[in-house]
Amino acid sequence: MEAGYRFTENFKLTATLLNAFDSEDNDITYYYESQLPGEASPVEDIHFHPVEPRQVRVALVATF
Repeated sequence: MEAGYRFTENFKLTATLLNAFDSEDNDITYYYESQLPGEASPVEDIHFHPVEPRQVRVALVATF
């Protein structure tokens, strides 16, 4: 979710709520071969990027 307030034509304040429902899922899942330094051979495995934790981001945007 995102909400904002435009002070002038050039300045805007926004607040963004990420993961509003506090989901503990994966944002994206990959299956591929990888090899870490020191490993003898590559390993095929599932790699994932978890969903962002619940957080609020605030930004002040200035345009020129």
